Amino acid sequence: MSGKSLLEVRDLVVSFGGFVAIDRRTAGTQLEDESIELRTAQGLRQNLSNAAHVNVTSYNRMVLLTGEVSSAAEKEFAERLAKSQENVNSVVNDLAIQPASSLTQRSKDAITTGQIKALLVDAKDLQSNAFKVITERGIVYLMGRVTSREAQRASEIARSGSVSGVVKVVRVFEIITDDELKRISAQPFSPQAQPKP
Repeated sequence: MSGKSLLEVRDLVVSFGGFVAIDRRTAGTQLEDESIELRTAQGLRQNLSNAAHVNVTSYNRMVLLTGEVSSAAEKEFAERLAKSQENVNSVVNDLAIQPASSLTQRSKDAITTGQIKALLVDAKDLQSNAFKVITERGIVYLMGRVTSREAQRASEIARSGSVSGVVKVVRVFEIITDDELKRISAQPFSPQAQPKP
């Protein structure tokens, strides 16, 4: 089994099962999101100019496009391609028409993302894994299936000034009610996530 013992493989299944259980998307939706990201990114690489730098993030079938393209035509093409993918519900196109960001800027963005994720983990009144954080040119995007209170609290944390270099915060949330959150939290492991005995 590729050098892994049965015990190690079983541990991977158990941890994956835990991940699925605490994610507010079903296991099937998580796989769909991964597939949407891969297919869209591949299509963009094949069809956009080498100057384009596009990141594709899908959360609960909502696609966020960030990065830079060289023309309005490329921006429109990227959105059309994302919308054409199977299982996509909506697309938020925040691509900038400008030269691609530098490696230095991308490194800063990665640090910013890590710092905001750490602040969300530290916030005892939030379930940090309900949020996806993306940073592009200092713009922080927050995604997730969250209640209005959680959305407001996470936005306050990202805007708090605790993390330097944040230009603005963009909310790309799917707002759910407190009752919906209770139903999601009460759901047992999905069958495909259950570790085998």
